[in-house]
Amino acid sequence: MSERQYWVGFNYVRGVGPAGVRLLLQHFGSLREAWHAPREALLNAGLGRRACDNLLQLRQRLDLEAELARLDRLGVAVLTWDDAEYPVLLAQLRAIDHAPPVLYLRGTLTETDEWALAVVGTRAVTPYGRQVVHQLVTELAANGLTIVSGLARGLDSDAHRAALEVGGRTIAVLPCGLDMIYPPEHRQLAAEIIRHGALVTIFPPGTQPLRVNFSPRNRVISGLARGVLVVEAGEKSGALITASHALEQGREVFAVPGNITAQGSTGTNRLIQDGAHPVISAQDVLSVLNLERVAEYTSARRVLAPMSDVEQQVLEGLSAEPLHVDELTRRIGLTVAAVSSALATLELKGMVRQVGPMTYVRA
Repeated sequence: MSERQYWVGFNYVRGVGPAGVRLLLQHFGSLREAWHAPREALLNAGLGRRACDNLLQLRQRLDLEAELARLDRLGVAVLTWDDAEYPVLLAQLRAIDHAPPVLYLRGTLTETDEWALAVVGTRAVTPYGRQVVHQLVTELAANGLTIVSGLARGLDSDAHRAALEVGGRTIAVLPCGLDMIYPPEHRQLAAEIIRHGALVTIFPPGTQPLRVNFSPRNRVISGLARGVLVVEAGEKSGALITASHALEQGREVFAVPGNITAQGSTGTNRLIQDGAHPVISAQDVLSVLNLERVAEYTSARRVLAPMSDVEQQVLEGLSAEPLHVDELTRRIGLTVAAVSSALATLELKGMVRQVGPMTYVRA
């Protein structure tokens, strides 16, 4: 049995977060050994009694192989700390327990997503907020930045759409399992994001979008980005929680100033007062993050970067006949995550072309 299924298993255990996984890895050497360890060994490793009891109960009823098969049927890939494809910016947060051990993924993550900006704001977006997010995001995405947000109603979805409008990449982080879309009216937008980026979550399939899931979701949004831009937010907006996570993670925080009498600008004006970078143009963000030449650099890298061994295998597995990712994965014997990532990179280099949902040919 693969080690991956034990990562998936521990992601179901209440009370075992990033710190617990790190502790178990240090003590047992692998999650496989930890999963099968007796109660006393788990307690001696430092696992809390409640988490230990949760684990013992779960492993009696959870079929790990069946769970991996279910994820495969749903078209959901799994990334763990052990995977080279695990996002670099998130991996940097392991020391402060802000890097989730498991990410569920639909779509693709690429190396270029290292240059990402989170754009968040109120659900009750005003015409001013909508105009500003469109103006800023279209320019930032056109300059090579990946836009990260939460697919929520209002400003988040406007940010995703603005990035897609200019052919940019965008990542949506969900507060639920990837077997559902929240909010449901954004199904079409989610499908478009999968084609030009990724849907990501830390929650296994079947998880409902409960209120308690939103703060952990927001922590991933900020963790995937070099900075967080709050365009419009009231005094108690969830976007301010994302900004707070960003500060804890050592990320830059940006805010768009607004009318001091407007309720939707109370939060952003307060952020600026507390030290956030004020933003009146996309250049303000690019300058602070030192990303003025990111578009030029990523364009050059697409042309000049040598192919990795995985990219070479994926390219050799394709022809002029359309081939689905699942069939390609079976043919070359690599993981779905590795193949998807390689396809995204090869597409950026102009070496493969997507001709249908998850279906590719050699360019």
